[in-house]
Amino acid sequence: MSDIPKAATPEAPAPLYGVLAEYDDPTTLARAARKVRDAGYTRWDTSTPFPIHGMDKAMGIRMTKLPWIVLVAALIGMTVGTVFQYWTNAVNYRWLVSGKPFWSWPANVPIIFETTILFSAFAALGGMLVLNNLPLPAHPLDLKERFRRVTDDKFFLFILVRDPKFDEKETRELLAATSPSVLDDVHEDRGSSDQVPKGLIYALLIAGAASLVPFALFAKARESKMSHGRIHVVWDMDFTPSYKPQSGNPLFDDQRGMRLPPAGSVPVDHLRVDDHLYQGKVGPAFASTLPLGIVADESTMKLGKAQFGIYCAPCHGQSGEGNGPINQRAETLKQGWVPPSNLHQQYLRDQPAGEIFRTITHGIRNMSGYASQIDPEERWAIVLYVRALQKSRTAQVSDLTDAERAQLK
Repeated sequence: MSDIPKAATPEAPAPLYGVLAEYDDPTTLARAARKVRDAGYTRWDTSTPFPIHGMDKAMGIRMTKLPWIVLVAALIGMTVGTVFQYWTNAVNYRWLVSGKPFWSWPANVPIIFETTILFSAFAALGGMLVLNNLPLPAHPLDLKERFRRVTDDKFFLFILVRDPKFDEKETRELLAATSPSVLDDVHEDRGSSDQVPKGLIYALLIAGAASLVPFALFAKARESKMSHGRIHVVWDMDFTPSYKPQSGNPLFDDQRGMRLPPAGSVPVDHLRVDDHLYQGKVGPAFASTLPLGIVADESTMKLGKAQFGIYCAPCHGQSGEGNGPINQRAETLKQGWVPPSNLHQQYLRDQPAGEIFRTITHGIRNMSGYASQIDPEERWAIVLYVRALQKSRTAQVSDLTDAERAQLK
């Protein structure tokens, strides 16, 4: 042990904090770690410039408790997110939106996921700091000049005095047997006062008290009545002037809030000069035929059937008899419901195709118009399908082709 160089110590050293062994390569350090582990030491650590594969096993480090901490926090976060949403939506502020349930899993999963991640993240950070005794602003090893090479090319093993098995003579002999390049004592840092500077304490107290002032002002403004508007730092578009239709606006010379389009301008895709296609009329009368471009073939019939099932069948029923599910539900409520028309009535069979098109476009009685939802070509396809439904009730054998009559024999 006398052949191992020892760093100089001050004339009046502070109490011993631990023993530090320095090694030139990771292999020697790993062997030393296994010997210290087998000797039963528990308050010790290794420091290396880069991670060493297998070092945790050589040191006998067991699985960290951090995953369990994160799991518990995740379950708490999931529970908080679930209970909070259930309480706000299904208990405290029940708001009916289009008949949707007050509580359902799919709508609440995103918030549950976010609270789970939030609690897990804070638990992972806080647990890591607590388990590693961090933050640690200062450490006696910071005073060792040789220890700075731990970030470069040296490897260290450090045993604390407070280890239950620590004995200065036996510990030094154990480390000396691991072939360190340097074996050194580390003393407690007594170079500075253990007391926090009073100036720092006062500064923190003043800063903490000052940080509460804005919140106090917010609370006062929230509960006070004022004759003037509140301070609005970021205006965004909150105070953008807005004008109702037909109202005045002094910004323009004509004092009008509504601006007239330039003469001769036409909205994009609204130059609709074909009255047959877009109005269902030929001249002043409703058209009795399909417009040019709409072919009465199988594909148009399929399109009309599909659109009829989406927009018309809920009220008129799949067969057009006016017995759709909405009508059936309304009749059970008995609240003055005006039933939808039976499309097989004689006056509807006698209507021109253009008039049926106009009804689909603009609506009639309780039925709203579908001009904004169904394209003109699709409305004509519905007209074709309605004609097929009507014809199915009044079809005669004479309407069949020779091939269709042959199939009936």
